Amino acid sequence: MSPNSVATSIESGNFRKGSPVPQFTWGAILTLSFQTLGIIYSDIGTSPLYTLNGLWPTTGPVPPKEDVIGGLSAIIWALTLLPLCKYVFICLRFGTGEGEGGTFALYQGLFPPKMEFDDDHRDSLTLEKIQAKHGSERSAKVPPTISEKARWPLFFWCIFGTSLTLADGVFTPAVSVTSAVAGIAIAKPSVENSVIPISIAFLVVFFLVQSRGTSQLGFTFAPVTAAWFALIAATGIVNICQYPGVFRAFDPSRAILLFVRTKNYDILAGVILALTGCEAMFASMGHFTALSIQISFSCIVYPAVILAYLGQGARLIVDGETVLSNLFYATIPGAVNGPLYWIMFVFAILATFIACQTLITASFSLVQQLMSMHVVPPLRIVYTSETIRGQVYIPAVNWFLMFITILVVGVFKNPVALTNAYGFSVATVMFSTTILISIQMRYVKHWHIIVSAAFLLVFGFLDGLFWGASLKKVPEGAWVPLMIGCILMLLMSFWTWAKGLEDKLDTEHTQKSLLQNHFSSSVKETSEKSDSSIMENDDDPAEILEVVSGQRLEAGIPEDVSRKLESVKYFIRSTQTQQGILSEPHGNDEGATELVRLPTCAVFHRLNASAGIPPSFIGFIRKWPALPRIVIFITVRGLHIARAPTEDRYSVHKIDAIEGFYSVTYNLGFRDTFDVNADGIIERICSIEARHNPRMSSAIVKEIRDVARRSTTHIVPRYLVVSKKIGHGRAWFVFNWIRSVLIEDVYRRLATLFPETVNWFGPAVEVVQVGVNATI
Repeated sequence: MSPNSVATSIESGNFRKGSPVPQFTWGAILTLSFQTLGIIYSDIGTSPLYTLNGLWPTTGPVPPKEDVIGGLSAIIWALTLLPLCKYVFICLRFGTGEGEGGTFALYQGLFPPKMEFDDDHRDSLTLEKIQAKHGSERSAKVPPTISEKARWPLFFWCIFGTSLTLADGVFTPAVSVTSAVAGIAIAKPSVENSVIPISIAFLVVFFLVQSRGTSQLGFTFAPVTAAWFALIAATGIVNICQYPGVFRAFDPSRAILLFVRTKNYDILAGVILALTGCEAMFASMGHFTALSIQISFSCIVYPAVILAYLGQGARLIVDGETVLSNLFYATIPGAVNGPLYWIMFVFAILATFIACQTLITASFSLVQQLMSMHVVPPLRIVYTSETIRGQVYIPAVNWFLMFITILVVGVFKNPVALTNAYGFSVATVMFSTTILISIQMRYVKHWHIIVSAAFLLVFGFLDGLFWGASLKKVPEGAWVPLMIGCILMLLMSFWTWAKGLEDKLDTEHTQKSLLQNHFSSSVKETSEKSDSSIMENDDDPAEILEVVSGQRLEAGIPEDVSRKLESVKYFIRSTQTQQGILSEPHGNDEGATELVRLPTCAVFHRLNASAGIPPSFIGFIRKWPALPRIVIFITVRGLHIARAPTEDRYSVHKIDAIEGFYSVTYNLGFRDTFDVNADGIIERICSIEARHNPRMSSAIVKEIRDVARRSTTHIVPRYLVVSKKIGHGRAWFVFNWIRSVLIEDVYRRLATLFPETVNWFGPAVEVVQVGVNATI
């Protein structure tokens, strides 16, 4: 791809559509299908550990035979309609062009970031009118797909669902590990009171080893999970043989008759436990292909869990109270202390650990995605794999999840209360996905509104039933994920609002006017040929700068004139606005400060996606009145794709107004991590200079590399935020006071604790922070 291919791809919509779909052989597809078992199905695969006891608690009466048949029927058809039909065969069509799925991928599909790339981006610091012209043309060609009025309601709904997904990362380890460890109490009743302490010990070890990553254990996940599915399917078949009439559960009327007969709507709160992990199939589709997920779920996962539930139901009908205490472990064929029992126990522990690992890793990836969108404060990210970029570890998230999970296990103690809390977060995330996909059907896929409405009515009705049943469990434990979700949503909303105000100020104060409006120059030691060539036009310094800037190549001025720029000294006027940002000059050099070029390289980071002179540049040269030989203005451009292609990570352009100035766009997908490679930028700069000055390319390239090798400093702004007054009079006093507390006492402190640069640079990179006052 060419250096401008990122811009071209975005403008033409190629990133939105994605790159050409790779062709896989059937062998590769089957291999991917096997690998999915250990990555995305552990959660839904371990649900037989606790689902039926969620329907019929151990402390309750033994259900009648027809109620068992009806409950199994409800589980079977819930698994058929939601994981199989909705997620596997519909939702997998709605990932991004790069194959990423999940709630935020759907939201970004509806409201993709506004791109500002164009062929004149290299002149964006000197040709503002052209940039504005092209920007207006682009906006006219790409009309919005959905009303902007819907942005914030959908955003809040999205982050609420995301918050509950993070809560799911708490309850999956809590429920799964506790249910698996409970098998000890069946075989050894004397340790029944030790189940909770043993579970907590397992959880502590589990979270402590997260920093090592999953790369060393990843290759074992799929075989272990495959063995687990084989075991639960085999035991299910053996148990079904004791009561083959359990197959009547495939009749959907049995489920309907159950609710008509019992009028117990709360049964759905237990049925939804069988659906845990549905969202993982959609969110993990970027790691596999849709076909591989469809094959593995339809051919392995779906029949295995169905057989497991049917087998447990058959034993419940036959043995009743004998097995009600734990419908998974008590229905394992053979003796309680037999070999098969302990084999199932070991694989249950391993499968739950894999399920927990999947959810914890997903939480890390989700928080990383939220950080890239400025929804949560920047947190330190550690990469645990040298080859797989997606394997990340976020210490703050890990310790938060460990603390909350252990607290939840210790406080609830009763597994039934844990499952009540668990089901609410699962139901809400499913409902959130249904709403976003129905909107995407209409505004992104451009399907007929009848299709969108039918999808929303059918699956929205089903999700709404489960969500309503889970909502009724709020007094019985579901208030915990609801509370966690609301707290996280408030924190995300607050950070998005405050960070948005800061980013807006940074965008407004980024100087987009001509560089020669701020700089003037004088020629001190040029050759006679160069002096005469320039002075014949005009003695005005601004005219000189214009002649020896970008227009010199188009005008055919001799090359030795361009190389005399090393003898030019630049001036910048000290006029400033109230916020300390450079204002428009008045056509003279009064109060100017001489800036001498230094043999260093400086990278000035813009905090927003707008091209221009960042405020940190103006503040830097006021404090240190010298101009580096190489000045790089870098913009981080967030794309609505998962990962930007490596060859298009940097888009470098020469700024023609001043020699040694360059504009760099650093393209990042929403799952990429900030990691500026100065050497890669310098190499692209050398290529540009070689094209601009072919006869002197070797000398220029050598000089640039020597300067960059000698010293490269990154300069970033640090805003000291102050709340501005909105309105006057007593009516606004309380509002302004609350606003100032939130911005100056809360946000300012959080921004100090979680600096923007926490993941930008390594420990060996030299960074200078330039303070900028900001009234927001």
